[in-house]
Formats: sequence, C-alpha cells, structure tokens
Amino acid sequence: MVAVLDYGIGNLRSAQKALERVGADARLTADPKEIAAADGVVLPGVGAFGKCMDALRETGLDHIAIEAAAENRPFLGICVGMQLLYEGSEEDPDAVGLGILPGIVRRLPDGVKRPQMQWNTLDIQGDPPLFAGIERPIWVYFVHSYAVEVGDNVVATCEYGGPVAAAVVQGDLWATQFHPEKSSEAGLAILENFVGSLT
Repeated sequence: MVAVLDYGIGNLRSAQKALERVGADARLTADPKEIAAADGVVLPGVGAFGKCMDALRETGLDHIAIEAAAENRPFLGICVGMQLLYEGSEEDPDAVGLGILPGIVRRLPDGVKRPQMQWNTLDIQGDPPLFAGIERPIWVYFVHSYAVEVGDNVVATCEYGGPVAAAVVQGDLWATQFHPEKSSEAGLAILENFVGSLT
C-alpha cells in the first residue's frame, strides 16, 4: 500500500490515480495510522513552497513525512514535494522546509523563461533505480520556477539555462522535480519502478 499524503494542496489525486494505474494500492490519506502502516509514502506538491509547507504543518503531516523518511521506507517526493524535503527555498525565505535533505531551493537562472513549463530530456548520472529499464532519452514534463541545488544526491538534470536538478536519490528516498504522473509512458514507468521498490 502507498500512502499519498493528503494535505489539501493542488491535485493530489492525479498522483494517486497514476500510482493505481501501475498496480499500487494508493490511498490519499492524512490518517497517521494508515500512513504508518503504508509500505511507501508519496509527497506531491504544486504551487508555492511556503503555502505547501504551511499546509503540511497545519495537518501535522510534516512530522509524519520526516519519520517515514527516517525509517528508510520507500519515499517519493514530486515537484514542490521534492523541494519541501530540503531546508528552505528562495521563493519563501521565512519558510523552513522539512530538512530531510541538506540544501536550499534556488530560483531558475536568469535568461530563461520562468516557469519552465515544458517537456524536457533528462541527463542521467549512473544507473539509478528510479530510471531502471526505461529507454533513453527520457522525456518528462516540468512546471516550476525553482529547483534544488545540484549536489551529491542529484541523479538526473535537465538543461535549462544550465544544468537544473531534476531528480535525487538517497537510499530509499527518491524525488523528482518533474511530474511523473503527467509524463506519459516514461512517467508511469518511473512510478512503476517506485512501486517495485516496495517489495
């Protein structure tokens, strides 16, 4: 069972439906007991960093997300859900992130259109399980004006005024800046790899 954290932001159900399409028992939930019993946890997010972080805290799901990641249960952050895993964001300097991963989310570089709202290809480093068995090049769909700094855990970038962090992997914690649920067959294959990691 996969718990999709329901903190009232954006179209969380689209992530749930995409996970169901690849065979997961995906449940949109804010129930701590149900989340604690889940084999994997998904944190989607759209909109502004600060508003998402506020909503996560108001529902009490911030601590639950931190606990799930600390327990090394398979965890997937999507779009702003990826950004929330970090310490903070230039978008909302007063908002404190979950701090599960070190670093700050930065605005996309000058000279490019913000947001990046388009399909783009991934430059993948190594052979991360997130992209196992997926034919290259991998095209995925982005909608964002901010991205995490390119660091040690970044396993994929895209080119947008320079390399932009597109995916991170740290053990059982995976996260994507792009939307796999909106990325056609490649996106579903990525979600299928996540669901496959639960066994």
